[in-house]
Amino acid sequence: MAKGSEMAISGSWDVQRVTREGSLSQAVVEQLERRIASGEAPVGSKLPTESELCEAFGVSRTVVREAITHLKSLGLVETRRGVGTTVLRSEAAEPRPAVHISPRTVEDILEVLELRLALEPRAAELAALRHDAEDRQRLEARHAEFIEAQSAKSKSQARREDFAFHHAIIKATHNVCFDRLYEPLSDSIIPRAKLLSIDIDPSAASRYLELVYEEHSRILKAILDRDAPAARAAMQQHLERSRDMYARYRDT
Repeated sequence: MAKGSEMAISGSWDVQRVTREGSLSQAVVEQLERRIASGEAPVGSKLPTESELCEAFGVSRTVVREAITHLKSLGLVETRRGVGTTVLRSEAAEPRPAVHISPRTVEDILEVLELRLALEPRAAELAALRHDAEDRQRLEARHAEFIEAQSAKSKSQARREDFAFHHAIIKATHNVCFDRLYEPLSDSIIPRAKLLSIDIDPSAASRYLELVYEEHSRILKAILDRDAPAARAAMQQHLERSRDMYARYRDT
């Protein structure tokens, strides 16, 4: 296949149409990742158009866009208007918001995440069970604000909006003790709040925020679907992934 050519979705590049079990976008991601890693979609080639991917996988444009956003967060592809989606590398690059973090800051971040892991998965579970119409409106509004801040790629790194989303989940537990414990922490509990501007890698930080957006979306969907186990698991995975990523700064 010539470099820069658009990848065919027929012949040797057959895909399996996605079933309605589990996350549709994740199923699309897994197939696309395998083809990129195997070289069926080589570096420099273009993925099929949105319409072609929708037809091939039997999913909506929303699902395809979510899948492409995830591939972008992994650094596997880039999308440019008028050009399409191009494969950048064959192996995922872990999105890390900073080039370097001091050892003391890393420990501070990990201690806060340890506290959050003890609190927030249960809060997400309770929010799924107890949220009302007002909570739903608040959660959707805070998520939309995070999306706007994240997509703007501002120097704020969407710290305030990130905290506000998590705080809305705490409020949706309808347990005042959770709220009294959480509210004084403010956006300082967001790990990115502890990073120095000179240490932030803008490109990697942008991809990292796309990953956070995806994780927030899964948490929100589980809560609004009143799927308590899924909400707890999604929050657990979100915070554990953050903890594991920041822990790796100890070795750099």
